[in-house]
Amino acid sequence: MIILGLTGSIGMGKSTAAAMLRRLGVPLFDADVIVHRLLAPGGVAVALVEAAFPGVRDAAGGIDRRLLGQRVFGDPAALQRLEQILHPMVRAAERRFIARARARREPLVVLDIPLLFETGGTGRCDYVLVVSAPARLQRQRVIRRPGMTPERFAEILRTQMPDREKRCRADFVVATALGRGATLQQLKSIVRILRRGRPPSRMRTTRGSRRRRG
Repeated sequence: MIILGLTGSIGMGKSTAAAMLRRLGVPLFDADVIVHRLLAPGGVAVALVEAAFPGVRDAAGGIDRRLLGQRVFGDPAALQRLEQILHPMVRAAERRFIARARARREPLVVLDIPLLFETGGTGRCDYVLVVSAPARLQRQRVIRRPGMTPERFAEILRTQMPDREKRCRADFVVATALGRGATLQQLKSIVRILRRGRPPSRMRTTRGSRRRRG
């Protein structure tokens, strides 16, 4: 089974690409969805996060993600504390997803992880796909989001590896600036290649190896 890591900086079209991959029938693990579940009312991370960041629980019994974000953004130590709580839980969910996919003999699965490079997650993947768009379009997409400000956007970018470096490290780069149709065609081509088996090195978009160990 081939494990494809899907990543990309904010506003690059990763969520759209993930939805397209699902429509193409590829099982996809969404790390953000798992985090939402962990922090929702009844989520197993709620008590631990509340203990680490008092006052972030909402009236429904879950974690107020807006308040939590205010506590950790711009504070590397606080962000690290939060990651130490959440990351092991997300990894455990990811391992269960992969085990189920192996049991079904899936030829290809996708791990949708926003900070795949930043958290050292590429070692768990056979190949990495990066979605990318010009910086001007990225900014336009992000600034349109509710509650987003130029200052917050700049802070988010500081926590992420530059897009240029991600593209250099990727095995596949999908350009999302030309519209959904063009994005879908690129994804179809990549899925077709990987479902046939591990592609030869000449078909990869960049040099270097991030093969999983074990």
